[in-house]
Amino acid sequence: MRNVIMIRPEPGLVSIPLEQAVYCQSCEMISTSARQRCGLCGSERIVELALFFSGPSGPGSPPAAAFAPAARLAA
Repeated sequence: MRNVIMIRPEPGLVSIPLEQAVYCQSCEMISTSARQRCGLCGSERIVELALFFSGPSGPGSPPAAAFAPAARLAA
């Protein structure tokens, strides 16, 4: 598990890099699981959040989410 650095004295505030953030569709938690499974509940239903906020941009470019692997987004 990674060390959490408190950036200000606000209880419950945790900051993680977008490139490492994954969302689990099963337990509805965001974590930094490095595997293809959620580190909290073990589910394989995880989505890399960076796919929604980065990627090609410009005229005619599809949304970044369009580049997400279909198996990772399947419900």
